[in-house]
Amino acid sequence: MPFAASASDSASASTPPAQRIGIVGGGQLAWMMAAGAQKLGLDLIVQTPSLGDPAAAIASEVVLAAVDDATATAELATQCDLITFENEFIDLPALEKLAEQGVEFYPSLTALKPLLDKYEQRTYLQKIGLPTPRFTALDTQADQPQLAAKVADLGLPLVLKTRRHGYDGQGTFILQTLADVEKTWQQLNYAPVLLEEFIPFERELAIMVARSRLKDVIAFPVVETQQIDQVCRHVIASAKVDLTVAEAVGEIARTLMDSLQAVGVFGIELFLTSAGQVLVNEIAPRTHNSGHYSLDACRTSQFEQQLRAVSGLPLGSPAMTCQQAVMVNLLGYEQATHDYREQRQRLSQIPHAHVYWYGKAESRPGRKLGHVTVLLGVDGHVSDRTAEAVIAQVEAIWYPT
Repeated sequence: MPFAASASDSASASTPPAQRIGIVGGGQLAWMMAAGAQKLGLDLIVQTPSLGDPAAAIASEVVLAAVDDATATAELATQCDLITFENEFIDLPALEKLAEQGVEFYPSLTALKPLLDKYEQRTYLQKIGLPTPRFTALDTQADQPQLAAKVADLGLPLVLKTRRHGYDGQGTFILQTLADVEKTWQQLNYAPVLLEEFIPFERELAIMVARSRLKDVIAFPVVETQQIDQVCRHVIASAKVDLTVAEAVGEIARTLMDSLQAVGVFGIELFLTSAGQVLVNEIAPRTHNSGHYSLDACRTSQFEQQLRAVSGLPLGSPAMTCQQAVMVNLLGYEQATHDYREQRQRLSQIPHAHVYWYGKAESRPGRKLGHVTVLLGVDGHVSDRTAEAVIAQVEAIWYPT
């Protein structure tokens, strides 16, 4: 259930909204901001390493550089009113020097700092009283003598995660034995890792939440996410959960955003246990795959909401405009250069389907090439299709038999 909590700052409200928005990162998340930017009359200036990256095609201007190139971000700052982020693979200390010189970042670097390292993120969540799986850390090879005791404390199986730069299942391992943990950590060259207890969850949930420069907080509906090999395959919006669960998720979202004093849209991934307990899995301090359905199923998409939040505009309504929505990621299943035009054409013929193709030149197994959202129960009608049937239909078209 979406919520709104208003605590507007009159001084902030008097500040004219920004017009030129800088974005660090040029992937599909920035690319999907195009419609919102056009609607709001904003210019997007993108820092990305290649003109072949999705957002380069929709940007007013492009700064060609790696995401963690702070010198390029300084150049980006000269071309825009403020800077936001499409991903968190940044050089935070270098950006802090720019912030000291007056460059405005939303969310602030102070809000990002406790979230970029997965262990530090968990420690922060624990500090502000949010429920998470039990966890510990391994910092260097010098911690090897403590490994067996830490694994015994968490129990097996357990989850090992690299603490930086993991996404779409990369850097996440579900391990069954102490030997598996030792071997995997060795293969990671004893890099800093997070160890956490394995949660035999009933379902995985997520929520997108926005907090504006005016301090208003608005959340989108709670959704169910379905992962295969630690990569999101499907999102069902909204999730069929008890009111108590929805309220618990909403309270987590409010607490996090207000504690961080965050500005922008954040994605919160959660576990729902068989006992009805909600645990925070991970925080994404940006727009997120679990909110893509909002482009077609909500009055305000997560991407427009991000632009509203950081630019100083009022937040929009996150209410859904249909009974339910299903988002299916179109993942690569082969190493190829292919635009899959025939499959995309067939997907577009599904009733109330919206197909998004990110324009990536190369396919590889697990790579997110696009997504399709199918709306159920449009214009007040009750749908005769189930989410599961839609997922099966989409995947039968997309994946080879």
